[in-house]
Amino acid sequence: MKLNLPTFLSYFVSLLTPLALIGLALRILLTPIYYTVEYNMPYFPADEYGFTKADRLQWAPYAVEYLVNGADISYLGDLQFEDGTPLYGERELSHMEDVKGVVQGALRVWYVSVATLIAIAVLASRTGWMLEYLNALKRGGLWMIGLAITLGLIAGAGILLNPDIFWSFFSWFHSLFFEGDSWLFYYSDTLIRLFPIRFWQDAFLAAAVIALGGGLWLALGIKPKA
Repeated sequence: MKLNLPTFLSYFVSLLTPLALIGLALRILLTPIYYTVEYNMPYFPADEYGFTKADRLQWAPYAVEYLVNGADISYLGDLQFEDGTPLYGERELSHMEDVKGVVQGALRVWYVSVATLIAIAVLASRTGWMLEYLNALKRGGLWMIGLAITLGLIAGAGILLNPDIFWSFFSWFHSLFFEGDSWLFYYSDTLIRLFPIRFWQDAFLAAAVIALGGGLWLALGIKPKA
């Protein structure tokens, strides 16, 4: 059977489209916008060990910035409370190193997917199959809508119905990237005090909304003409 290159590439574009949209959502969540809004939500849980909102806004930027910069773990390991106590324990620092590897790997996938979509668009424009390319983007947008709705339902059900629903998903998600219980911490640990489970429920919900918006824009906004 002879390979039809435009058809093959069109489905490849459809596969890349959700990756590009999910990567966009991730990158937005890794800016000060998300944690600033989240900490200012009236329902966001207080820290029973003493962090105020100001404390969270002081320390959270270091953790988020570490994930996207080129610094080694000393960027977080050198942080101390006023009494000289390290902000993070060794187990937390080890986990953050692991998280950085996952996050930066995901961002590289995003960069590659966007660059590939652009390159294929140029190829499609020059070789006369732009219609197939645009239809592929629409199809990818539809796939993204389905994925985003599923993710949003899981996060929403965990907030509105039963926390165990999201916790089961959250545990499964971590098992894909981290070994054993290396991602579990005490409620008194800094990582949990800064980023309690509600932070992650809302993060997945926000990512779903961003990706859903992108999917809808592609699926409904692109109107290719033959």
